[in-house]
Amino acid sequence: MKDLETALDLGAVELRDRLAGGALSALDLVEACLARIAAREPGIGAWAWIDPDYAREQARRLDAHRASGRTLGPLHGLPVGLKDMIDTARIPTGNGCPLDAGRVPARDAFVVERLRAAGALILGKTVTTELAFLHPGKTRNPHNPAHTPGGSSSGSAAAVADAMVPLALGTQTGGSVIRPAAFCGVTGFKPSFGAIPRRGVLMQSHSLDTVGVFAADPLGAALVAETLFGFDETDPASSLAPPPRLLDTARGAPPLPPVFAFVRPPGWDRADPDTHAAFAELTAALGDQVFALDLPPAFEEAAPQRAKINMAEMARHYYRYDRDGRDLLGAETRDAIDEGANMPARDYLAALDWPRVLNAALDEIFTRCDAILCPAAPGPAPEGLGTTGDPIFNGLWTLCGTPAVTVPILTAGNGLPMGVQLVGPRGGDARLLRSAQWLYDWAAGA
Repeated sequence: MKDLETALDLGAVELRDRLAGGALSALDLVEACLARIAAREPGIGAWAWIDPDYAREQARRLDAHRASGRTLGPLHGLPVGLKDMIDTARIPTGNGCPLDAGRVPARDAFVVERLRAAGALILGKTVTTELAFLHPGKTRNPHNPAHTPGGSSSGSAAAVADAMVPLALGTQTGGSVIRPAAFCGVTGFKPSFGAIPRRGVLMQSHSLDTVGVFAADPLGAALVAETLFGFDETDPASSLAPPPRLLDTARGAPPLPPVFAFVRPPGWDRADPDTHAAFAELTAALGDQVFALDLPPAFEEAAPQRAKINMAEMARHYYRYDRDGRDLLGAETRDAIDEGANMPARDYLAALDWPRVLNAALDEIFTRCDAILCPAAPGPAPEGLGTTGDPIFNGLWTLCGTPAVTVPILTAGNGLPMGVQLVGPRGGDARLLRSAQWLYDWAAGA
């Protein structure tokens, strides 16, 4: 059993290779995950639904498939956790909301279909904040249970960080992948807007919602994200395009060491002293591979404009929750719905123009660097469970639709992890993941 526990410390790519080669069975890996969950879940609370017998049955089928000599999928035998707002056929999907308690979808979401087709094993549903907004769930930070794991993809980040599962899916409308990944010390990858179709995922904001992934390292994020990129005609944000080679690109050596543009984004004055000190040290260590850059003043408008879009579209998509059970919703959710419902149409429509303005400036910046480098959060995870933390350093990139990734290479003075955020140009997901893996490896060897 000790060897199986050690397996949980391996990255997703190494686990995939062992499963494909027969050095590890899907059933043994599932048993190790279930044992870890049994030991740790009472204190962490990462899971909204899990059925050990269902997980074992999937594993046995996958092992039988491999024994038959048939072709294996790229995720053969890898357990995956799914944020509990991603529909799973005949498996409860409660959206973190009492109004949806006991809800059982009839059909898998697009991403779940892709995971199953790739040979992945659905281990269970991870905790989301209420309707993927700000009202916290039960999850605690694995590094210190007195601190928040972030949100809204709190359970996914915590489950990967605590080695309960090697991979997990989440979503981001503001900072719900990048921030919890930073707080929990794992890699979180938010791809370019529209890269992963959202059919079967609870819609909060059709202009912002993005499916993302969690893994221990950028290679693991590239492995699972590659299977999810695609086109679905029911999602107007998706487009028919050649599939990217995320993993091959991410693990390939860049032709030259990447160059980073260090940006102090709006809200820098709210950052923790640990963040200021860590980035001063990091940029000094990177030397000529990084240069400082000030964003144009227009970027100060990003946070309020993103909020206008989020609130207005949230009022539309969450109307039935407000109508049918307003008193059962958290104050944060009620207030956001009210704000969106009372927003003038001219303000909402004007806010929709801002991504075009901001991306025009970003396109020029990306001609000078491989990626923007900035904090993933203002500091380490705040103490207490009443908040999921400040998304000020994430919403800008969600508004612009650019890919972003958390690289877990920093530690605060109190021992909690902090993440570096790398941002790439729209559609530059593969190159961004390569830069992230380079930085991850560089930090490990520094």
